Amino acid sequence: MKKSLLTAILISFGIFMVLSPVLIRLVSYLHPIVLGVVLLCMIGLVSFFVLLIRKEMIYLPYRLFLGLLTLYTLALVILLFFRPNDQSYNSINLVPFSTVTFYLSGKVNWLIAFYNLAANIGLFIPYGLFLKLKDFTQWKALFIAFLMIACIEVLQFVSHRGSLDIDDLLLNLLGVYLGCVLFPFVRKVVQIVIK
Repeated sequence: MKKSLLTAILISFGIFMVLSPVLIRLVSYLHPIVLGVVLLCMIGLVSFFVLLIRKEMIYLPYRLFLGLLTLYTLALVILLFFRPNDQSYNSINLVPFSTVTFYLSGKVNWLIAFYNLAANIGLFIPYGLFLKLKDFTQWKALFIAFLMIACIEVLQFVSHRGSLDIDDLLLNLLGVYLGCVLFPFVRKVVQIVIK
């Protein structure tokens, strides 16, 4: 398994280096920590598929899993609340799918459009996995996620560090939902050991 994880890390760094000219442009739009978050997500995803292909499992102690999720959450908080100061956020969108439609219209730089749509979904998948690990039903997990994400949206707006956007809420919930749906598939490779 160590060889598989080393292979995954090397592949991830290779992909990251190839994509770095594109990814570096995100730093002007977001906090520089975005590069670390993208790299860690890439390592996690590539590791998952390498282990899946090789039919290997990884056993993570629950405390290590919680520690990693806490670090991930701190990185997300930085991404959500500590963006460049030259950006102004004071808009409210309560019309579902209007922001998504705008991003898909081609009126926005493709990288920013792709990042906003993909990140709003993908970055919340781990929380769906966590809530399913805690044995919440899918509906209870989505309700808890709805409350937390709604609080984040309101805090971003009140602190002028983000806009209040129903589409962000919907995309984040889709990410949590995907995490819930993917949970049985992920358990084929990653087992959280609770002691």
